[in-house]
Amino acid sequence: MPRPYILAETNWKHLKDESFDLAILPWGATEAHNYHLPYATDNIEATAIAAESARLAWEKGCKVVILPTIPFGVNTGQSDIYLDMNLNPSTQFAILKDVITVLDRQGIHKFMILNSHGGNNWQPIVRELGLLFPNMFLCATNWFKMVEKQTIFENPGDHADEMETSMILHLAPELVLPRSEWGAGMEFKNKIKAFSEGWAWTERPWSKISADTGVGDPSKASEEKGKAFFDVICNNMAQLFHELASTDVNDLYE
Repeated sequence: MPRPYILAETNWKHLKDESFDLAILPWGATEAHNYHLPYATDNIEATAIAAESARLAWEKGCKVVILPTIPFGVNTGQSDIYLDMNLNPSTQFAILKDVITVLDRQGIHKFMILNSHGGNNWQPIVRELGLLFPNMFLCATNWFKMVEKQTIFENPGDHADEMETSMILHLAPELVLPRSEWGAGMEFKNKIKAFSEGWAWTERPWSKISADTGVGDPSKASEEKGKAFFDVICNNMAQLFHELASTDVNDLYE
C-alpha cells in the first residue's frame, strides 16, 4: 500500500488534490563504514528515519512529504578510499537550489534537510539559499547528534561505531558482516593539539586516521540498542516535523 507521505511511493491520483506544509529531503552518502557495514549505511539510516518520523507525524495530522534520499555526500577527505563517492558542496548547492525552486513555485514553503552524513556541512549553504528564497523557511537536522546517544551507547565514535553498527543491526541486519570481521575502529589523532581539542579544524585524511575506515569501537553494538535509539530519534524528529508544519515561522521568537 503506497504511503501517502512518501513521494516516491504515492501517485498522481492522490497528489492532484493534496497539499503539504513541509517537505523533507533525506541526504546521506555512499562510503566505506569499517569492514562490516554497507556503503549505503548513511542512506539506509536517513531513509528509514525520515519514513518512520513522517508516519508518526502523519498520524497526528501533520501534512509532510518525504522526498527521495540523495545518496551521495561530501567525501573530499576520502578520495583514496575505493568507490567512496563525492559530491562537492557547490554541487549540493546546485541540487538544493533546483529542488527548492520547485517547492517554492508550488507553494510548499517549509523545507528541511534530514542529514545523515557528518561530512555534509549545511549551514553556509542554507545561509546563502535563504537569501535567494526569502519566502522559504529552510533548516537542517543531524539525527546522530541527539543527546540521547550517550544514554544508550557505551563507546564513543562518529563513523561505523557502536551507534551506527547498532542502527544497521536493527534496520538491515542482513547487510552486516559477522562480528569476527568487525574492525576495531581506532582513530589516530592529529599530533597538533589544537586540532585534537576541536577549536582548530583541518580535514581528516581518512586513510591516515583509521586502518579500517571506522572511528569508534563497534564491539558492544546490538540490535536492541539500535532499535532503542531509532525509536528515540523518530519520536523526536516526528515532534519537530509537527511543530514546523503547524507553526507560523514568521512568529518563532519570544
